[in-house]
Amino acid sequence: MIDISDEKYSHEYWMKFALAEAKKAVEADEIPIGAVIVKNNELIARDHNRTQQLNLGTAHAEKLVIETAQEKVGKYLYGCKLYITLEPCSMCAGMIILSRLDAVIFGAFDKKSGACGSVYNIPADKRLNHNPEIISGIMAKESSQLLKEFFKTKREN
Repeated sequence: MIDISDEKYSHEYWMKFALAEAKKAVEADEIPIGAVIVKNNELIARDHNRTQQLNLGTAHAEKLVIETAQEKVGKYLYGCKLYITLEPCSMCAGMIILSRLDAVIFGAFDKKSGACGSVYNIPADKRLNHNPEIISGIMAKESSQLLKEFFKTKREN
């Protein structure tokens, strides 16, 4: 039996994988947001923002990992947790609800377009047919720092 209180399966453990994806985004000159989906303590999907690479404004990390996970698990992602370095936007919050993820664990709040507690709180809306658990602030400092450094470099160039 797996002891989920074990450090190996902590929120910080899985968020490190999302942060690694965010760092890949920086290398690709994408906004550094990374995401992973975990089911039964197994990583089943990982990706980062690809809006520039795919020339699609909707190629957010959350969307990409949800689609990959659905290819493996099926339409509904019951039993799955999404780890994301930045609070999801309203588009991604809608996808989270429609895909039936059990939980969303994110790092930094997005005070401009966050839809899981900052500007909106779509997943908490009891009028909707699914309300995933939301956990915020996991490795928020590291997530925020990546974003700050990325945009500072952009402004300097």
